[in-house]
Amino acid sequence: MAKYKKYDYSQSLLIPVSLEDQLMPGTLEFAIHTLVEERMDMSVFDGKYQNDETGRRAYDPKILLKVVLLAYSRGLISSRQIERACSENVTFIAMSCNQRPDHSTIATFVSSMKDQIKPLFRDVLLVCEQENLLGGTFFAIDAAKCRLMLPKNGVVRSANYRKRRKRLSTRSRCWLKTI
Repeated sequence: MAKYKKYDYSQSLLIPVSLEDQLMPGTLEFAIHTLVEERMDMSVFDGKYQNDETGRRAYDPKILLKVVLLAYSRGLISSRQIERACSENVTFIAMSCNQRPDHSTIATFVSSMKDQIKPLFRDVLLVCEQENLLGGTFFAIDAAKCRLMLPKNGVVRSANYRKRRKRLSTRSRCWLKTI
């Protein structure tokens, strides 16, 4: 008679996960995290929040921006998909620091902050393109797919920098119109 290992679905399991270790250098999620946390001026969002004396604490716009950018880069285009990813996907859990914004919060953030997000979005794309983190693949935003054009050797000369920035700015405006 065959012998099998016993198993029990009712058992509890505790898995320790370091959120910081999930954002490994050299990955797109690490680049987005580093850019938003250390290099970008996020003060443009402060004027939209009027809850300093009363009201519930809001999600930090850094968290929401990082989650939205990562989701769009992975082809997740609906706020409900992004909400689910923040609960189920370890990379999204790490990116959101285990905060779980609901779909209405995500949708409101994207739709009401378009003017503040556009320049940040363009800058993130530009840096990620320079670091070759997008791999010349498609970057999807709400079903609008556009191909990022990288030179074959992956090097961007400073003379072409302004031209590429302008082109990315135009493309990001095209993408964000569909949101």
